Amino acid sequence: MRAATQVFEGGFSDAVLNSQEVFRALMDAMANPGLVIPVRDLVNAPAPLQPVMAAIAATLFDHDATVWCDKAIAGSDAATGWLKFQTGLELTSTPSDAQFALIRDVDTMPSFEAFAKGTSEYPDRSTTIILQVAGFDGAEVLTLQGPGIEHTRSFAPSRLPKLFIDQWAANRAAFPRGVDLILAGKGALAALPRTTRVLKREA
Repeated sequence: MRAATQVFEGGFSDAVLNSQEVFRALMDAMANPGLVIPVRDLVNAPAPLQPVMAAIAATLFDHDATVWCDKAIAGSDAATGWLKFQTGLELTSTPSDAQFALIRDVDTMPSFEAFAKGTSEYPDRSTTIILQVAGFDGAEVLTLQGPGIEHTRSFAPSRLPKLFIDQWAANRAAFPRGVDLILAGKGALAALPRTTRVLKREA
């Protein structure tokens, strides 16, 4: 009974104002790659969805959104039920068909190549990947360059996909095609648009 109740509870207390707050944070993050933007806990979604990822989903998804969830999220009836009830999204089992992807387990996520990259005529027909991370004080510090960054910016998410540097370089080389990445941490979010160059920080 508790799992069923969770599906209908824990959404935005004020759908308009709360979604506007999250949307502004997302736009700020996309305009300033790698900048960590604080976000209040505005929802209480079932595990394994953490508040920031769930708030991003509640802001961006609607009944027209096609979403792929990784096994950790797709395997939770409470989590997928909450997402469906709060947003009306359509779930897909094929990453390349997804407008958005929700990923909880970075170690088992597909490569960026598995997702939609759009076309030269319609580069917006690509997947925006929303990756849940513990935070932004990881051991590996990356250097970012590109639009929205005056010189360079340091960026240190807690976890990133395997072979991330190489995968991201290939993704950036496909511009204007390519995926965009949103990282949802605890109480904060950050973004890496496809135009961002990511380098290992020199010792």
